[in-house]
Amino acid sequence: MTATPTAPARKPALIAGFTAPQGFGDATLRDKRPDAIELLGGIPDPGVLPAAELAAATARVLARPGLPALQYSRTEGISPLREWVAAREGVPVDRIVITNGGFHGLSLGIQAVVERGDLVAVDNPIFPLFLRGLQLSGAQTLPVTVGSHGIDVDELDARLRQGARPAALYTVPDFHNPSQGTLPAAARTRLVELAEHYGFVILADNPYRELWYAGGPESVDAFNTSEHVIHINTFTKTLGPGLRLGWLVAPERLLPDLVALRSRQDSHSSTLVQAVVGEALTADPGLFDATLGRARELYRTRAESLIAALEREAPGAFDTVRPAGGLFLWPRLADAAVDPDRLAAAASAEGVEYQRGSFFASGPGTDSHRHLRFAYGDVPVPRLEEAAVRLGRALERL
Repeated sequence: MTATPTAPARKPALIAGFTAPQGFGDATLRDKRPDAIELLGGIPDPGVLPAAELAAATARVLARPGLPALQYSRTEGISPLREWVAAREGVPVDRIVITNGGFHGLSLGIQAVVERGDLVAVDNPIFPLFLRGLQLSGAQTLPVTVGSHGIDVDELDARLRQGARPAALYTVPDFHNPSQGTLPAAARTRLVELAEHYGFVILADNPYRELWYAGGPESVDAFNTSEHVIHINTFTKTLGPGLRLGWLVAPERLLPDLVALRSRQDSHSSTLVQAVVGEALTADPGLFDATLGRARELYRTRAESLIAALEREAPGAFDTVRPAGGLFLWPRLADAAVDPDRLAAAASAEGVEYQRGSFFASGPGTDSHRHLRFAYGDVPVPRLEEAAVRLGRALERL
């Protein structure tokens, strides 16, 4: 006897309201040539990830009596990992919550402080995955321009004086994705003062902070000492995205809410991964900085090589700013007659794939559509130079 098919279950309004995903590995990416050079994602180079040290740490962790790393653990995370992070951030260990990467930290922050339908100020241009997370709250967005010095605090101040009342603000303060800019220390202090005065919470997303090329990073004291900032970071860009391990520096007033929220979701991050990373970082106190030193030099060399190759193969075609850190170049098309969409199609035909700047806009008022985002973290210099050759041919075709 054949069963009568039942009608499909009705989707919850939350799921039904999702917009179609874009980019970052989704189906919207174009068909590629077999020899395509991908400048698409902020992917760390495997050659600078501490694989041997993590393998050795795994063996030591799994040799411990009772196998504690294969058991349940605390929602906030375990020691010594939390203690290591707290020392690195300069805060009490009680304020550290271990997460499953940076995006998980953003999701927790959104759910902890954004009521359904609230207004949230966001970078413009923006890291688009944040907007995906924001869909879960049905929030409205207030785009604020981001430039060479990070988010425009003057513009935000003006909008607040005009009556805008966001519940939260999202920004990438260091080596911004995609626009490369870093928010200066004085502007960070002023941004925090605005949050405290107007009562919103800053979601400071900082995955690139340690990837500076010279001079060291900007201070995060303004973020880590305020009750109006959730400071979010991750090991994704430094030790490897497959670890799915990050952390929050939570303000004391929001810490109970964040922990209660987490305990009603996945309970805690992998005990094994936490134990392995904590063992690796504490067994060799110099490991993290040594790993970063290799990564910074590699990425700096790749950024400079790509800029030089673009100027050599397509002189004057791109306005570029040498990155001070991070994993991205954000060149602007200098010739207004060059159509960005036609160039992207021509580049794809030549075998170069990149993200178009229009993908990152969260609102009007910028020239993002005239930009291209080139990710160079996992692309060797010869391939970057070949990409420039192909881009030069694509421009000639136009």
